Amino acid sequence: MQGAHSTSMPIQPTANIWHNGKLIPWEKATIHVMSHVVHYGSSVFEGIRCYTQPHGAAVFRLPEHMQRLIDSAKIYRMTIPYSLDELCAAVVDTIESNGVAPCYIRPIVIRGYGEIGVNPKGSPIETYIANYPWGKYVAGGEAADVCVSSWNRLAPNTMPALAKAGANYMNSQLIRMEADTNGYVEGIALDVSGYVSEGSGENVFLVRNGVLYTPPLANSALSGITRDSVLTIARHLGLTVMEQSIPRELLYISDEVFFTGTAAEVSPIRSIDRIAIGDGKIGEITKKISDEFFAIANGLKPDRFGWLTPVKVAAAETVSA
Repeated sequence: MQGAHSTSMPIQPTANIWHNGKLIPWEKATIHVMSHVVHYGSSVFEGIRCYTQPHGAAVFRLPEHMQRLIDSAKIYRMTIPYSLDELCAAVVDTIESNGVAPCYIRPIVIRGYGEIGVNPKGSPIETYIANYPWGKYVAGGEAADVCVSSWNRLAPNTMPALAKAGANYMNSQLIRMEADTNGYVEGIALDVSGYVSEGSGENVFLVRNGVLYTPPLANSALSGITRDSVLTIARHLGLTVMEQSIPRELLYISDEVFFTGTAAEVSPIRSIDRIAIGDGKIGEITKKISDEFFAIANGLKPDRFGWLTPVKVAAAETVSA
């Protein structure tokens, strides 16, 4: 059974993929079925967006994303043989070689073909970077109808939540599939103590009485780059921001709730478990944050926080104030 709001997100191939220091044709970027990553989920990855600018295109918070990739790899004892600057340059090279913007960028580091068995020793580290066109991630028109999942997020000291690892997303798949089956566009997971954690691939924010709240990282939430961007924007706008544990029921009585993430960007939530959030429309604070986020990302306001890395690509879409 497919959920009423299921969306199709096919991959649109581009010409080249960066692999271990060089560009190769898209169709040549293949791995062996006996690669360690296929059997044991041994990968770390990133999701990054390149946005249209009035006079070209720019990658949003590229160094922060690539540093998180390095950090994720370090947690899993995967040594990436490239510096932060080299990885950032590789992303720019990939985008410019394919001439596609706006786009989504997927760097991924995997344990490849070498030995079989849980111990990854002897399996080589392979680094890939792809980019491709990709649109809206969280469906639902202006705002989304979501649920609280029956699946919890990962318990502390089991799977490290601060690592953006492929294996972690098996849990995300359970959350997303359950939501889809039950007619929702996304699920919100609680941590093992019953506090709000995050969506299957998004951080969660809520507004109550003019105060912006989000769960702390200790509630098994990923250290989201867009989460950090929203916290920065909110403080710049003069909002009171609280990072604290959030009980499930606070979601229902919030004035506003929204998701953040590279794929989700800033996505308003209309209802949770079929309980309307506020008046069921996009809230004032959500709109202010969203407008500021997209204005900066699309170069319509000054890059006051130094978040944009320009790329030499003629953007397929134009933006204007």
